[in-house]
Amino acid sequence: MEKEFEGKKLLILGGNPETIPLVEIANNWGIKTIVASARHTDPAKAYAWKSYDFEGLDADAVIKIATDEKVDGVLVGVADILVPMYCKVCEALDLPCYATQKIVDVFAFKDEFKATCERYGVHGIPEYKLDAEMKREDLDKIKYPVMVKPVDNGGGVGMTVAFNEEQLREGVAKALDASYKKRFIVEKYMQCEDMGMYYTFKDGVCSASCIYDRYTTDEQPGLSRVCLGGTYPSKHLNEYFNHMHDNALRMFREIGIENGILMLSGFYENGEFYVYDTGFRLQGEAPHLLMKAIHGFDQREMLIRFALTGSEGSVDLTKDDDTRLRGKWAATKWFLLKQGKIAKIEGLDNLDKDSCVVANIQRLHEGDTVVPDWIGNEKQVLTRLYLVCDSKQELADKLNEYEQKVHVFDENGNNMLLKGFNAEEALELN
Repeated sequence: MEKEFEGKKLLILGGNPETIPLVEIANNWGIKTIVASARHTDPAKAYAWKSYDFEGLDADAVIKIATDEKVDGVLVGVADILVPMYCKVCEALDLPCYATQKIVDVFAFKDEFKATCERYGVHGIPEYKLDAEMKREDLDKIKYPVMVKPVDNGGGVGMTVAFNEEQLREGVAKALDASYKKRFIVEKYMQCEDMGMYYTFKDGVCSASCIYDRYTTDEQPGLSRVCLGGTYPSKHLNEYFNHMHDNALRMFREIGIENGILMLSGFYENGEFYVYDTGFRLQGEAPHLLMKAIHGFDQREMLIRFALTGSEGSVDLTKDDDTRLRGKWAATKWFLLKQGKIAKIEGLDNLDKDSCVVANIQRLHEGDTVVPDWIGNEKQVLTRLYLVCDSKQELADKLNEYEQKVHVFDENGNNMLLKGFNAEEALELN
């Protein structure tokens, strides 16, 4: 436990369930945590020393909270939309911030991010020209299916797959409704392999902490393909380093990233990588939990320390980090729920007795209701299970074990779980 920060005040922006572990670590260090978010009911607030609500994205209100509380540091939790606010609040109070306005301008909006990536040879998904006017000449050039999404929201929120013009128009309306800036993009709908590229930055040193393969559900046609989990390291790791990694490093360096954590989400198709999303903050799917189990350092601790001191501490990424996970094999397994009220959950007890389970981050519990608006985005996630094993076969066996033993039932005894991904196929064991 770090006693040097005892009594310090840390303002954390965002209160979703994925932010709770960040609050708990700060609490364990004796830090007085203050969680501020737009929803009074956000669960992370229940773990904080104190909490506040703010309307929309009102940075001035948050600056007032920070000033009145005389906070010693500010940190954004697991919410892309709050990174620009985080930057503004830190700048106004002259507090350490791993982001700059230039970086925020690149990563806060999908269209700006995509244009920046292309300048550095980091390719984005092929896109169609279309705006809210829906001009006939633009509509006639579109080849279906396409993905419609807001430029400034994540986790599948506001995203729609369209197979014809009618669905496209409905998708545009949905994306505009979910966009704070009222902007959207229309891209080719990619039906290929999905990947995550997770980078850690410390004092200008950039390390590819993990490159992994992601798997998504196909049980919800017409909606964003929500993640079912991932396997580490990626089967395409060598190819990524040969073709894309150096371009990404050059982009990070030239836009000025010195500290922090960044995720690139991408597709792999016919030898080419296509980046489709980013997040300059801790990730909801939490690769850092696997990294802590394998490498021993905790990115959450690094970020808390940076918020209070301007330094991420003594971690040496050139020695402590390893993209190949020191020969281990790891996975995240997401359990996705159908619509309904959760009456009974089985198979998630006694996880502490399984040496392969390094973490379990549960979002929903018995008595909670999965509403229609949650279907097609990460709000339908029951829990994320984190596994570390010594071999691919052991990992596949463990994934299959939990696929078989975890059950969720609604009030009528109906199964609420979607199918998981095929472990043998994912790990190329067939």
